[in-house]
Amino acid sequence: MGHMNAESDGRRGAAETAPQAATGGDAPKREPVWGSRAPQFIKRSRPLHLSWQVGVFIVGLGVVGLGVVLLPLPGPGWLVIFAGMAIWATEFVWAQLVLAWTKRKVTEAAHRALDPRVRRRNLILTTIAVVICAAAVTVYVWKFGIVMPWKIEQ
Repeated sequence: MGHMNAESDGRRGAAETAPQAATGGDAPKREPVWGSRAPQFIKRSRPLHLSWQVGVFIVGLGVVGLGVVLLPLPGPGWLVIFAGMAIWATEFVWAQLVLAWTKRKVTEAAHRALDPRVRRRNLILTTIAVVICAAAVTVYVWKFGIVMPWKIEQ
């Protein structure tokens, strides 16, 4: 099991150093760009930039609001909420920080989920739950039979 963890660490390390190897090895790690990504002609004018930010906020708010509405309904609610956050992240540092934190947590959860021990435990727990449910349904059907909630007379 230790061998598998070493392999995943080795792959992660190779992926992190690949851009540096392509640029000569001594290039600094690329830092994220914080702040507004509005075009330069918009940034030059304070009233235009403020209007741009208000527009981006309103569009992002609409998308996030749609995502919140979709949460209890069938549909990709969380995906739409993150799309709204991505719209906000084009202008606002706070949204960029939230998205960076979320991306880091999702990546950590994915690495944990791919751990063979966790996968084995989840498979065992799912199998036990399915067996218990099958036994409960069998006992119910044996004791009460299958009764349809409607009466069809021919």
